[in-house]
Amino acid sequence: MEFSAQQIAGILNGKIEGNPDVKITKLSRIEEGVPGSISFLANPAYTQYIYNTNASLVIVNNDFAPTAPVSATLIRVESAAAAFAKLLEMYNQVKLNKVGVSKLAYISEKATVGSNIYAGEFAVVSDGAKIGNNVKMYSHVFIGENAVIGDNTTLFAGVKIYSDTIIGKDCIIHSGTVIGSDGFRFEPSPEGTKKVPQIGNVVIEDDVEIGANCAIDRATIGSTILRKGVKFDNLVHIAHNVEIGENSFLTACNVVAGSTKIGKNCMFSGQVGIVGHLDIADNTIVTAQSGISKSIKKPGGVYMGSPAFDANVYRKAFVHFRNLDAIVERINKLEKQSKATEEK
Repeated sequence: MEFSAQQIAGILNGKIEGNPDVKITKLSRIEEGVPGSISFLANPAYTQYIYNTNASLVIVNNDFAPTAPVSATLIRVESAAAAFAKLLEMYNQVKLNKVGVSKLAYISEKATVGSNIYAGEFAVVSDGAKIGNNVKMYSHVFIGENAVIGDNTTLFAGVKIYSDTIIGKDCIIHSGTVIGSDGFRFEPSPEGTKKVPQIGNVVIEDDVEIGANCAIDRATIGSTILRKGVKFDNLVHIAHNVEIGENSFLTACNVVAGSTKIGKNCMFSGQVGIVGHLDIADNTIVTAQSGISKSIKKPGGVYMGSPAFDANVYRKAFVHFRNLDAIVERINKLEKQSKATEEK
């Protein structure tokens, strides 16, 4: 892809200073700029780099006032950061705009497939599956029987969608993620441990993004549900019959045990663990490496620790945790002094 400075300025409604015909073929950071690349300057801490960058084109704020010569062509805009983000989005759309079905893909004659789809090498769509319009299935994607994939959803390489899973529109699922595998349920008996059949499914609503190598288990009965706008980082595990509320964010290595219900707009940092059969109120924030062992009823709270409790209380208590050795030494010393006084 090649664009001129004039074309890019038109897209961004910017004003050019320099050569309007300079050609751009790639994006770069300003400190790593190379000829033919476009970068941006938004953070004043990086101003030094604009005077020696090799980038051919740099987007700057309207109020940027150089104190030395700048060799790169400039495009002045109201917000350089917002303008560059717009370019990143456009670049990504063009880069991922794949269509067509590979000769090495398999789509069952009993499947229903929309228009303008992409199916890469060794992608498989099973009997009874329903694939919407503009769906992208990269190589080695597997769609199980009777699964539903909504319009404009992208499944990157190696995603596995088990049977009966329902995925909404405008979703993004990254490589290695497995959706609809069996929930972890076993019952001990005199004859040995027996697996409890998992006959439910997974329902994922619109505008959900799931990172790489996540695992979302099907329900025992009913559905495991991710509501609209949910966002997962990599390596998140969701157990059977869990429900995640709208627009909640779970970062890497979160684990949610079976039948727990998480409210709307929650934010969980890395390595949070939540035991089963709990209710977590809307707008709850949980800090990294915390363990939630009981339900949270009050919306909008912040929790930390394992077991987790109110973050403000935890921070105050932590002052004493850090000084525990010194406190014990003082107590031992006082006990010895008290014993000596009693003996006298």
